[in-house]
Amino acid sequence: MASMIYRYTILYVADVPQTLAFYGAAFGFKTAFLHEAGDYGELSTGETKLAFSSHALMQQIGKSVATTPPEKPSYELAFETEDVAAALARALAAGAELLSPVTQMPWGQTLAYVRTPEGTLVELCTKVG
Repeated sequence: MASMIYRYTILYVADVPQTLAFYGAAFGFKTAFLHEAGDYGELSTGETKLAFSSHALMQQIGKSVATTPPEKPSYELAFETEDVAAALARALAAGAELLSPVTQMPWGQTLAYVRTPEGTLVELCTKVG
């Protein structure tokens, strides 16, 4: 049996170029690819890609997707950093909404939470352990 790798996650958003620009300003990710139509793009995040597809493209290809973020999300993105406070300040300056300030957890990890303009819950964290 062939082995599998986790290649990418795609988030559905209203405006792909605007979302890519936010993630660059807030978290320092570079745009790896943006389709000329502006309906699909990817960030350079290491081995696993974080990608965005527009609601309009999903409708065009027959996928029925949520167009507004849920009040209680069922997932989060976690971005690891050595300096959570600096990462949080950068994200807030770029327009993220503060959900939880920098907090030291009992297991030794430092965390903070923000919500991006398109509604995604993002954890900023240090390495576990």
